[in-house]
Amino acid sequence: MERIGLLAGAPWLVLLHLATVLPAAVLGAYLLANAKGGARHRALGKVYLALMCATAVATIWLPAQVGPALQIAGLRLGLLHLFVPLTLHGVWQAFRSVRRSDIKAHKRAMIGMYSGALVVAGLLSFAPGRLLHRLLFD
Repeated sequence: MERIGLLAGAPWLVLLHLATVLPAAVLGAYLLANAKGGARHRALGKVYLALMCATAVATIWLPAQVGPALQIAGLRLGLLHLFVPLTLHGVWQAFRSVRRSDIKAHKRAMIGMYSGALVVAGLLSFAPGRLLHRLLFD
């Protein structure tokens, strides 16, 4: 019950971030594991890229609360914020490469974005002191 209170008391930006990143992680895994190129893949790919953009943009305004941080233009940016431009660049590369029919570049962009923005950043978000760590381990 205490854990639900942590989530219920979280700022709306944290909830928005979780509401976009969690389905993106599931959808991204599905897209990577299943058949490519069909209408379903293209439609779900667009949803995935939109979710990744939304989660990256929402992250900009989430203040770093653990570890070193820089204060820039009223924003408190930490190491996890480095994944924001990497994610947005990955979205752009994935979209641009598929529009150019460069499937190898599209595949690299999608695997790179999933690995970095969801797997690596996701694992780092479980560091002690962070909300996800408190939800699962405290």
